Amino acid sequence: MKRLSVALFAAVLGLPVTAMAQSGPTFSLIGGTDTSVSGDVHKGAIAPIADLGPLNPALAGVSAELRIGARSYDKIYGKATNFGVEMGWPMGDNYEAFGQLMYTRSGAGSTQVGGAFVPALNTTLPVYGRFGSYKALSLEGGYRYYFGTGGVRPYVAGRLGATHVNSIKATFTIPDANIALNDVPFFDSGWQLSGGADLGMLWSVSEKTSLGLEVGVRYHGNLSDNDSALAGLGLASINNTGKRTSYPVNLRLQMRF
Repeated sequence: MKRLSVALFAAVLGLPVTAMAQSGPTFSLIGGTDTSVSGDVHKGAIAPIADLGPLNPALAGVSAELRIGARSYDKIYGKATNFGVEMGWPMGDNYEAFGQLMYTRSGAGSTQVGGAFVPALNTTLPVYGRFGSYKALSLEGGYRYYFGTGGVRPYVAGRLGATHVNSIKATFTIPDANIALNDVPFFDSGWQLSGGADLGMLWSVSEKTSLGLEVGVRYHGNLSDNDSALAGLGLASINNTGKRTSYPVNLRLQMRF
């Protein structure tokens, strides 16, 4: 059963099964944090609204101008958590091929996203947004190169794959005008290209067990925008984004078969 599992995983990654059989695989548990350093959850836009009546009947005939600013992943979600598993196959004394499955999650986030300028009052009312949890599952494969063969082994790695991000809804409120748009579709679920690189260190604690610490950089492509509700407000362009770059910091427990 073990040989069959290894062979199937090898076929997916396009790796030579003979090389795996000669050295045997490793299995790793991975956990850590993921901090976004670039990328916006939404972009900025200015949209005039001729009549606020449909949003609040008490404001019928009152016009406004929505002034939405761009907001980053860091501003809305902050630091995310990682948990994953990995299978690796030594391809020689210093090279290792791997396949990794990583789950990343950050809870719902809220922030002021802009303002609504009301000419009749000559004032700007704050607009707030609350965005649903960010949940992503990445499937990536790559190669790792170790500097040395001793008990402490620094390494570098490169990876490429795809990330599936769950759908995200948002709630927008203008408290001073008693306006709330609840559970607005913002991003549809879907797959995006992902990839990155790592720099790490692996310490052997026994013949078949090692501990590791690594830092990396990750890129995830644009998300699939949903304009079914935003278009009616003139804000269809704000979610034509979603790509992000992040720095993960992970601990690794590696076990060799």
